[in-house]
Amino acid sequence: MRRREFIALLGGAAAAWPLAARAQQPAMPVVGLVRSTPAASSAHLVAALRRGLKEAGFVEGQNVAIEYRWADGRPERLPALVADLIRHRAAVIVANGPAAQAAKAATATVPIVFAMGADPVRVGLVESLNRPGGNVTGVVFTVGRLTAKRLGLLHELVPNAFVLAVLSDPNAPGYEEELNGVEEARRTIGRRIEMVKAGAEHEFEAAFATIVQARAGALLIGGGPFYLGQRRQLVALAARHGLPASYVFRQYVEDGGLISYGPSQSEAYRKAGVYAARILKGAKPTELPVDLATKLELIINLKTAKSLGLAVPPTLLALADEVIE
Repeated sequence: MRRREFIALLGGAAAAWPLAARAQQPAMPVVGLVRSTPAASSAHLVAALRRGLKEAGFVEGQNVAIEYRWADGRPERLPALVADLIRHRAAVIVANGPAAQAAKAATATVPIVFAMGADPVRVGLVESLNRPGGNVTGVVFTVGRLTAKRLGLLHELVPNAFVLAVLSDPNAPGYEEELNGVEEARRTIGRRIEMVKAGAEHEFEAAFATIVQARAGALLIGGGPFYLGQRRQLVALAARHGLPASYVFRQYVEDGGLISYGPSQSEAYRKAGVYAARILKGAKPTELPVDLATKLELIINLKTAKSLGLAVPPTLLALADEVIE
């Protein structure tokens, strides 16, 4: 007998039964997503997380709930956001690098799945990649180790630039790896490379003034969640100073940047969704080795190249995964 027919048969007094029965049903498990960035820069990552969960049998609103928390580029807010997810009884927390560190500091019992570009062993999140230990595992996408390659691509794009500048966030998890990549590039491409640091928004103007004063002919923007959250301002500053600039992630190029070369964050978050689903099904973080997101993307914005008076070499166009016109 259908529910509607059953209620009609028993009358109004019985209408309360479905509500009482639902109240006794176990609540859907909660996946908490917390990032240090603004929500506006993360829509594609949310979609990728949902895809990963769905691949493993969990659909938001049907058999899993997702609670979202955003620090909006203010890492000092992360401890409170993580605590709020714990109060909401999140069964697993998915986080970017800074948020994962805040989560680990807050709980030794709630499983944590990170998606990050830095070495999780070096920053103390896991004991090793194969045996994470504790309540933390996740997915790594390489950023800092690509710095030399990115500088090589930038040199190929702007071969007449005798000075290349690198703007780095000294607080970014992969900062040391970026420094190593710069040293490697100095040895291989034979150009002067000017290192400039900016770890806060109010330092950007002075940093770009230093870059211009150094007569840099092209600029590489370093990685890290803070820069990603400030990408529109960084792209605008590069455009204002007429600097051909290379970025890590495709979002920069979608917002008018010239070129990006780096890992697919979407792939990392899809894999994080799969790991979160496996934990919901009973797996322990210690049973899940840290995964690697190996897909790399080269994106070129031809409209921006034209505005800078650059002719993109055919070899680069042939290598590009996507060309924005």
